[in-house]
Amino acid sequence: MTTVALVAPAGPVLPDRLDRALAALDAWGVRVRNLVTPGPGHTPYLAGPDAARAEAFTEAWLDPEVDVVLAARGGYGTQRMLDLLDWAALRDAGPKVFAGSSDVTALHAAIHTHLGLPTLFSPMPAGDHWDEAGGEHLRRALFTPGPVTLPGTEAVVPGAARGRLTGGNLSLLAAGVGTREHGGARNAIVVLEDVAEPVYRLDRMLTQLLRSGWFAGVAGVVLGTWTGCGEPTAVRAVLADRLSGLGVPVLAGVRFGHVEGSLTVPLGVDAVLDTAELRVTTHAA
Repeated sequence: MTTVALVAPAGPVLPDRLDRALAALDAWGVRVRNLVTPGPGHTPYLAGPDAARAEAFTEAWLDPEVDVVLAARGGYGTQRMLDLLDWAALRDAGPKVFAGSSDVTALHAAIHTHLGLPTLFSPMPAGDHWDEAGGEHLRRALFTPGPVTLPGTEAVVPGAARGRLTGGNLSLLAAGVGTREHGGARNAIVVLEDVAEPVYRLDRMLTQLLRSGWFAGVAGVVLGTWTGCGEPTAVRAVLADRLSGLGVPVLAGVRFGHVEGSLTVPLGVDAVLDTAELRVTTHAA
C-alpha cells in the first residue's frame, strides 16, 4: 500500500483543515503518515519553528515506507527552512514524489537543484482551493502516471517549444533570485501563477526576473490562474507586455494555481508546448 506523508513546511494548518486533509487522503485508500501539528507555532504565520518544520520534512523523506511527501498547505515560510535540510542525507534516502504549490515553490526548486528529482505542482488538501476535482487530478498524477495534457485558452505569443517544465508561483520565483536554488530557466518551459497580487506587483516581479537574467534562454512560458490579481484584461496586458519580448511561445489560461479544480503540473519533466493546439503535453513525474 502506498504511504503518503503529510507535512507543513510553511504556514499553520487549522485543526478543521487538517481533519479535511486526512479524510481526503484516507478516501484515496492510502496509508497516511501525519507529520502536521495543527495550529500556529510561536510565530503565528508559521506552522512551527524552522528547525521543527525541517525536521518533519526530513523525517518524512527518510522514512523508507513513505512514497509521497505532500505539503498540507502553503502560506509563508518554506524558504526559511531550506538551509536546515541535509541534502546529502535526503539524496542517500532515495527518490520520493513531492507535491504542493504556492509558497512550496521554493521547495520544488530546491529538490530539483539538490536531488535532481521531478516534482508535482499540485493543489494541497488543507489549502484554500482544495476541492474534489483538483484532488482527483492530483490522485491520478500520483497513482496512474502517463502523459499529461494541460489545455490552455489563448496563445499570447504563438509558436511551439520543447523543454523541461519549471517555475511555479511568481512571487516565490522573484523572491528566490540570487539563491542557489533558482539558477534560471534556460532551455525550460516556465509555468507561472499567483494570487492576490495587484497588477503593478506582477509587473515588478516579472521585471525583476527579466533584469536578473532569470529568463535567459527560456524555451516557452505557460500562464496559469491569477485569482484576485485584478481585472483580467489588465492582468493579461501586463503579462503580455513583460513576456512578449522574450520571443518565445506564451500560452495562457491553463487551469493551475490558486483556483478550484486546479490541475497538477509535473515539474522537472520534458514537455511540448504548442499554442496552435492550445496545450502543453508532458510526461509523468
